[in-house]
Amino acid sequence: MTEQTLKFDAEVGKILHLMIHSLYEKREIFLRELISNASDACDKLRYDSLIKPDLIKDNPDFKIQVCIDKKNKTLVVQDNGIGMTKDEMIKNLGTIARSGTQNFLEKLTGEKQKDINLIGQFGVGFYSSYMVADRVLVISKKAGEDSAALWESEGKGEFKVSDCSADFSRGTKITLMLKDDCEEYLDKWRLRHIISTYSEHVAFPIELIDEEGKAEVVNSASALWLKPKSEITEEQYKEFYHHVGQAGDAPWMTIHNKAEGALEYTSLLFIPSTKPFDLFHPDRTRRVKLYVKRIFITDQNVEIIPAYLRFLRGIVDSEDLPLNISRETLQHNALLGKIRNSVTKKVFSELKKKATEKPDEFQKFWDNFGPVLKEGLCDALEPRDDLLEVCRFTTTKSGDGLVSLKEYKQRIKEGQKAIYYIVGDSVEALRKSPQIEGFVSEDIEVILLHDSVDDFWVNVVSEYDGLELKSVTRVSDDLKNIKSEDKEGKKSKKKKSTNDKDLKELVEFFKKVLGEKVKEVRVSTKLKESPVCLAVQEGAMDIRMERFLVDNKQLPGRMAKILEINPSHKIIKSLLKDFKNNDDNNKVHDAVFLLFDQANIIEGEAPQDVAGFSQRINKLLEKALAA
Repeated sequence: MTEQTLKFDAEVGKILHLMIHSLYEKREIFLRELISNASDACDKLRYDSLIKPDLIKDNPDFKIQVCIDKKNKTLVVQDNGIGMTKDEMIKNLGTIARSGTQNFLEKLTGEKQKDINLIGQFGVGFYSSYMVADRVLVISKKAGEDSAALWESEGKGEFKVSDCSADFSRGTKITLMLKDDCEEYLDKWRLRHIISTYSEHVAFPIELIDEEGKAEVVNSASALWLKPKSEITEEQYKEFYHHVGQAGDAPWMTIHNKAEGALEYTSLLFIPSTKPFDLFHPDRTRRVKLYVKRIFITDQNVEIIPAYLRFLRGIVDSEDLPLNISRETLQHNALLGKIRNSVTKKVFSELKKKATEKPDEFQKFWDNFGPVLKEGLCDALEPRDDLLEVCRFTTTKSGDGLVSLKEYKQRIKEGQKAIYYIVGDSVEALRKSPQIEGFVSEDIEVILLHDSVDDFWVNVVSEYDGLELKSVTRVSDDLKNIKSEDKEGKKSKKKKSTNDKDLKELVEFFKKVLGEKVKEVRVSTKLKESPVCLAVQEGAMDIRMERFLVDNKQLPGRMAKILEINPSHKIIKSLLKDFKNNDDNNKVHDAVFLLFDQANIIEGEAPQDVAGFSQRINKLLEKALAA
């Protein structure tokens, strides 16, 4: 019998130390985690046996056993699932089982209760054994294989693996040599309570075997999702969510639905109350499990839900898909597409209901998952109308709350033919943007978009319910055509401050000085407090989207923008005066360049001539300090 002694992976070593020395509260969850892993092993073999029935021909009934041995102070958790080879044991039990292990360590808060709840979420449940055991032995035999392997460790930096014999035909047997203060986990009634609390929903029989060899099935071993809603308690839903979603929080929403008729399936879906750690992982992995006639098929690379609903956890169980369907052919199955559309429609229906009935609760959901949902707006094949109905936005009038597009439309001004928005890095920065000054002054609402995805979907969604979606950076004369309540009064009282001929000459001077750096210079209708801003033509690419494409080498460079000037601003008035008097021509030139650079900086663009910008600032400072 060949024996190897190997070191634990560094991250696993950290987790083991944490389990042994820190997390003592609710140590009972170790049993939840081991039973959950056993259930997954049975699920995997049941699926593989659809293609290779010989794997289970000698023992077709799956079960999980929890065995008490008070004499030797050991507790055994055994399953007859897929099992592991020696190499798989080394990989799964001695190294990082998945990328989430490092994330687990980064997410630890120091609060024991919260940290305990993270264990299952990050796939490190096996290591919770060391909260109650001084030593752990694992014997496993892969289904269809002749040889078995033994893994053993005290959780102190290393583990041993060796070939061995097994008194079972397949599966995994975990023996926990309990610590002196953990003898409560040898009490039949204590274990019964733990299993009933955490693992009642497991769809395989869990046998509790006492020291006399008497076996008792202590769970119902039925699929929870197939029970009527009236027979399921909130606590059962919560524990099933913990199991199927590998989550430690409580679900924000539970959606339990049975579709009958031409398309038959049952879905039990949960929306988490906190963001999953991998929500924005590049893989955009979905975590809803697909079952066919109560047999687990897969939860990887199957589009049973769209990518923008990847925060969902739960199961979909189909009565219509063929039981022997392979994971490879799933993607091309038309029936799966119909189920996907039906599930998506149901989720939107429930979200709309919650948004209407409990807007405060919905805001918490939107803060967590709004940016993910909006990804769906970028896809022409997705139900954009449904998506737009549940979307909520911060606006210049919303304060700390959120506004729907329907609410926005209900309070538009007479003559307003567009929904106006601005995209930026934060709500705070957007509220201070020169681009919205005229809109705020005229009491016209502007949507403040600050998520990364907003740069993209606004370029593919052009209207909502007959209103154009329009960036304020593209606005030309819109404000002239929109009537505010006292606009006419303002016009009659407003004194003409600048001669049109002089202003026109100043605009031409700006054009001459800046040359090809600008596409056009024009008098602004939207600036109130600021001297200048940048704008683009109607129908042109938004400034931020252009910058993204340039940064990613998808455009060769920036296009010239329109520079808008505010003739009422003191700087522009002073500049006009100096220009007319031909005072210090270099100073006027420098001022024009500085104003242009300022407009670029406000939009997040670097000055085109950084050295020149620095020199002009220095000259300005020298004069100011010398005065």
